[in-house]
Amino acid sequence: MRGLAGDGIGDAGDGSSARGGIGRWAASGTAVAGLAAFGLLAVGCSTGGTGARDEGPARTDPVAQTPSTAGPSTTASPVKKVDAVRLVMADPKVSDRVKADLKRCAGDAYPIDTSYGNLTSSPVPDVVVNVLTCGDAVGVGTFVYRDDDDSYENVFAAEEPAVYSTIDRGDLIVTRQVYAKGDPVSYPSGEIVVTYRWTGNRFVEHDRVENEYSRSVDGGIAEEPAPTSPGAN
Repeated sequence: MRGLAGDGIGDAGDGSSARGGIGRWAASGTAVAGLAAFGLLAVGCSTGGTGARDEGPARTDPVAQTPSTAGPSTTASPVKKVDAVRLVMADPKVSDRVKADLKRCAGDAYPIDTSYGNLTSSPVPDVVVNVLTCGDAVGVGTFVYRDDDDSYENVFAAEEPAVYSTIDRGDLIVTRQVYAKGDPVSYPSGEIVVTYRWTGNRFVEHDRVENEYSRSVDGGIAEEPAPTSPGAN
């Protein structure tokens, strides 16, 4: 019996050990379960767009608007085109010399440039016409025409070699090339740029700029023209 008791005590001791082992395993299981739950919570918080930490405070900046690609509703009125060649040829203020230069250069092409713009505050765009030479495209005459009851009036004229006019923000810009004795056509000595503005019923000079070009031609120094003594033939 003592042996049995001893065995029983021994069994009880073993059972106590077993219970102690089960207790330890239970504690370990509880810890593992806690860690697993914490892990799931951490994973849930770190996934994009699902955790509160990912959401953050509501955005207060305005939503970007897609820029409109629609252009202005207003459209410019079409420019009233003219037959510049016929206009110059029919103008009594244009000299016969300039009219003689206004001839076809190649095929049906005339050496004439035409610009349209507001120079005289007319409701119809003014017309600037430049007549050139065929060979060198050098301006020989420049004219400004203003609409006057469906007809055009010559309100500015300049006839001289190497003259050309342009329109710049409502001003008439007239450029005259300056040639010294011996200058080739392609290399003038300088230029005079005059700005005209419409005042009342005519163009008035507003500004003048004179530019002198370098005498260096093709990397070399061009010889100055020999001065002509008074009375020399």
